[in-house]
Amino acid sequence: MPKLPATADVVVVGAGPTGLTLAAFLAQEGGDVVLLDRAAEGANTSRAAVVHARTLEVLEGLDVTGELVARGLITPVFTVRDRDRVLLTVPFEGLPTAHPYTLMVPQDVTEQVLLARLCALGGRVHRPHEVVAVAQDDTGATVTTATGERIRARHVVGADGMHSVVREQAGIGFPGGGYEQTFVLADTRLDWALPGDEVQLFFGAEGLVVVAPLPGGRHRIVATADDAPERPGPADVQALLDARGPRTDPARVREVLWSSRFHVHHRIADRYRAGRILLAGDAAHVHSPAGGQGMNTGIQDAAELARRLLEGAEDGYEAARRPVAEGVVAMTDRMTRAATVNNAAARAIRNTVLTVAGHNAAVRRTLAMRLSELSVGR
Repeated sequence: MPKLPATADVVVVGAGPTGLTLAAFLAQEGGDVVLLDRAAEGANTSRAAVVHARTLEVLEGLDVTGELVARGLITPVFTVRDRDRVLLTVPFEGLPTAHPYTLMVPQDVTEQVLLARLCALGGRVHRPHEVVAVAQDDTGATVTTATGERIRARHVVGADGMHSVVREQAGIGFPGGGYEQTFVLADTRLDWALPGDEVQLFFGAEGLVVVAPLPGGRHRIVATADDAPERPGPADVQALLDARGPRTDPARVREVLWSSRFHVHHRIADRYRAGRILLAGDAAHVHSPAGGQGMNTGIQDAAELARRLLEGAEDGYEAARRPVAEGVVAMTDRMTRAATVNNAAARAIRNTVLTVAGHNAAVRRTLAMRLSELSVGR
């Protein structure tokens, strides 16, 4: 394992999409950046799978958007259903962007594309280096790894996720809570009769299930399932689709390629900055996966923070990005609670409201702008 440099202008901790984006934008402008990650290699599972229009716009600044689009699947419509009944359709076509769609692309592919760009710019990810301490003074900050190596930097950025060591070392609180429901995530191969270029959200009495197409003929399944095993198999996913998916032309699960069970939190850091230490991505905010906003918001954090670090304008970073995270947390919380109501009368009211909203073009456009994140940050 090569020895780490003793100094850097910026140390970024965490080489997920947020950290990779930040390091690449800094490197592109000649910034002295060191990117650390505790894992021996990058993620090989898909996790996040949605790249929204605003994120594609932002990533044009790194010249990677074309590669992502080439490797992803364009989905121009988001549909909400109660089994076979369409409640609401949100079309992205016609939005004021060069990317009027949602791009379905697995997170590991997004990370591969960002890493390749970083390397092309002369950067790299230093692995495996676990950060265990961050100390700061008036002139800089010192990062210490588990092996005792130290790097002195002007700024340290925590892009190290919900359980951020950098955030904890900075003494920044992370208030919020969790949802009662357990969520299931699975990448599958399905026999699927509904349109192959739509993301479908199904409501059912037992809970929700999202079916989203992925490149290569695969489908991503996200569902609430309190009694699911840690690694749901084909029978588990089939049961979810049978109970909540289409009755006409029901889906058939042929294979589960990867799956997991997880709990969802909604939290925002008390501050995005403490002296020389700044936060971005899941280290600063976490929320429900409803709408696929998480990775997108983190990438946009990174682009904004890179610009401000290069310009010496980091004082305005929190004011620019915290309201965006607050809006995303509020929106995804409403979406999650509406999707998981367990009272029959409340479900009927919800379905009626969505059906009425679905007939209003202005409402559909507003939803499309919010989901695509084109309504903020431009």
